[in-house]
Amino acid sequence: MPLDVSVASTTIVPRWRALLPYMALTVTMMCWGGNWVVGRAIRGDMPPAALNFWRWTVALAILAPVALPGLRGKGRVLRRHWRLIAGLGGSGVVAFQLLAYLGLQSTTTVNAVVMNSAAPVFIILCCWAIDRDRVSPRQIAGMAISFLGIVTIMEEGNLAALADFKVRLGDVLILSAMPFWGLYAVLLKRRPRELDPPALLFSVAVAGVLMLAPLYAVETAFIRAPDATLASVEAVLYVGIFASVVGFFCWNYGASVVGPNRAGFMLHLLPGFGTLFAILFLGESLRLYHVIGIGTIIAGVLLATSARAPAR
Repeated sequence: MPLDVSVASTTIVPRWRALLPYMALTVTMMCWGGNWVVGRAIRGDMPPAALNFWRWTVALAILAPVALPGLRGKGRVLRRHWRLIAGLGGSGVVAFQLLAYLGLQSTTTVNAVVMNSAAPVFIILCCWAIDRDRVSPRQIAGMAISFLGIVTIMEEGNLAALADFKVRLGDVLILSAMPFWGLYAVLLKRRPRELDPPALLFSVAVAGVLMLAPLYAVETAFIRAPDATLASVEAVLYVGIFASVVGFFCWNYGASVVGPNRAGFMLHLLPGFGTLFAILFLGESLRLYHVIGIGTIIAGVLLATSARAPAR
């Protein structure tokens, strides 16, 4: 019996289209996994605000030719949604990444990317805080389990030492970045439909760079200036092109199609890529407590994200 090509093609194409957002989110995780490694590797040459400022300045230069045509005649849209765009820039471009780069000054990449796997829990919390989504007992239990995984990593697996809990600044800074990513993911649901993805990312990046500029100036004047080395230039180009343009474009596309909660679940791929890159390029080690910690975090996230929120 001959194959009905028309039926087969109409079946295959929708399946590929359904996979596209998840493929885009996987590319994002690869790019962002490399970002954590670069942030740790270049910490001696590029202080956090400088790296973040030049990262998004490079991204703007790349985005401009593609995004500016889509912004023509959109002045009224930008004025109407300027608070949202500022919120996306302040949370995703400035606060989250600045705290991550600060944390990488004093903690390992493996620690950072494993703790980052708890981000979906913070997305749920932000959905509750901002959109008043109800939280079910299973979600609360999942959050508690994930938090236990975070504590396992922060205590290097020695849970018996909880009575004498020691706080490492780098780990605390990484953890404090997570709510800002949750905020970014929730705000992204409100994106103006009149702006195509390049125009939206360009607008958010402009807002972020404007906020970063004074922080960069203060850091340079009173803390330390960046060193213009070959390594620092290469690092800026990587995070500007891949972690910013490619990574955020793919994230915004994927999250807008599948929703912030499902997109957040894809963040579990980031520790895998980040750990692999850290071992290959930085010589870091994967410890047993990292494995136990990420297993606990993922178990909690699975419980929390698979639970249906109670009706309003």
